[in-house]
Amino acid sequence: MDVLDELRTGRRESLDRIMPVVYEQLRAIAHRQLTLRDGGDGTLSTTALVHEAYLKLIDQSRAQWQDRAHFLAVASLAMRHVLVDRAKARTAVKRGGGQLRLTLNEELIAVDDQAEALLQLNEAMEWLAQLEPRLAQVVECRFFGGLTEEEIAAALSITVRTVQRDWAKARTLLRRALDES
Repeated sequence: MDVLDELRTGRRESLDRIMPVVYEQLRAIAHRQLTLRDGGDGTLSTTALVHEAYLKLIDQSRAQWQDRAHFLAVASLAMRHVLVDRAKARTAVKRGGGQLRLTLNEELIAVDDQAEALLQLNEAMEWLAQLEPRLAQVVECRFFGGLTEEEIAAALSITVRTVQRDWAKARTLLRRALDES
């Protein structure tokens, strides 16, 4: 039986079997998530982010992972949730300060130094998901997961050209939402 077929059964042992196979790729995604624009470090390690995302993945009973790209997209979403939860906790402690400007580009934000910006982005992402769910999925895969256009297309069962159009449209909509906040 294929590991992904086993994952579809919802058994934790199946997830335990696939993690070693994709662990290094998840670490690479997590590392991109935690890389600061200016090259410093935050307090959340790459390993800790992967492990916290793993805990979120085991909570998903009977997830219907279609293939490796889809699994990585779901793992990217789990990492986003970990980072957002951490940012919420951080801002709850220090309440205050002005809102930070955030741009959507390939350089990902760090939780500790830009918690407010991550929360603004999360709010805009929730708005986008209500407006156009697929656009939000493309952003999650690319911005939070670091997936390639080809991997996103495979995970979402769309063409690469559609991914490119969705990415451009999502960036425009998110910029507007962030500018209005």
